Amino acid sequence: EIWALLLLWLGCAEMALAADLNAIVRDDNGNPVQNAVVLAAPSGRIPPIKPGTVVVDQIDKEYVPYVTPILVGSLVSFPNKDNIRHNVYSFSPAKQFELPLYSGTPSAPVLFDKPGVVALGCNIHDWMIAYLYVAETPYFGKTGATGATRLANLTPGDYTVRVWHPWMTATEESTIQRIAIKNGISTEVSWRLGLKPEF
Repeated sequence: EIWALLLLWLGCAEMALAADLNAIVRDDNGNPVQNAVVLAAPSGRIPPIKPGTVVVDQIDKEYVPYVTPILVGSLVSFPNKDNIRHNVYSFSPAKQFELPLYSGTPSAPVLFDKPGVVALGCNIHDWMIAYLYVAETPYFGKTGATGATRLANLTPGDYTVRVWHPWMTATEESTIQRIAIKNGISTEVSWRLGLKPEF
């Protein structure tokens, strides 16, 4: 019983040491950038986290959400909530697949087992475009309308952080920053991204 209590205390102490990474992404003019994916990769061992199932909807002839970060090994379901049929496909190196024209929900979700960016399209509605970012690290977030996101409960240590956005003009590698997460102390990181026009 004493050992059990000691292990519980140690577990709680380790959790208490975790800290948050607060990220802000702006464009060259200082405006907040929405739908940017921020990732933090620890220099040591990545904690084992079981991938889950994510949903990308099709609503009013649009993919919702436009950008979805997921952990490698995740399953993604593509329900069609429109009253017309859609096709979902990708030619991206990280995942090539096609779901033929369908209504409702496909019988099985799609497994994304390789890291990288996956661009989604519909061969019936050319304007239907969305992106999945398949991450090797479980520490990631997506910016909202304020250009901010928070990566919670990072264990202390050294991290390589970077950002990706579908319209960015620079390479993802050029955004890399190296930071140290300290015991229980929130850390701030920010970027200025050059963006090309959406269309």
